[in-house]
Amino acid sequence: MRKSKGNSGNPSETPEVTRVRTPRKDKNEILATVGTLLGGKRVTLQCMDGVVRMGRIPGSKKKRMWVREGDIVIVTPWEFQDSKADVIWKYTGPQVNWLQRKGYLK
Repeated sequence: MRKSKGNSGNPSETPEVTRVRTPRKDKNEILATVGTLLGGKRVTLQCMDGVVRMGRIPGSKKKRMWVREGDIVIVTPWEFQDSKADVIWKYTGPQVNWLQRKGYLK
C-alpha cells in the first residue's frame, strides 16, 4: 500500500499564510496585475498607480517564476523610463487573498 504525501488527502485544507511580502515604498515598488504575455519574457502590466507599463521578467527569475495572465506581482519601475518596469515578485493564491483582506488590492 502506498503512503500519500501532502496534506493528508483533504482538499478542503488551505495552506495558512504566515508572512506575505508587501511592496516597499522606499525601494519604489508597486503592485501590478499581469495583462497579456508578449513573449520573450515581456508582459503588459496594469499597475496600481493607474499606469500601464511593459514589464520584463529578469533572467534570474524567469525559470523559477511562471507568470500567467491575471497574476498579482510586485514591480519596480525604471528610473529613466517610467513606461517600463521589472517584475521582482509573484504572489500565490493564498497570498492574494490575504492582500485583498488587508486592503492592499483595490
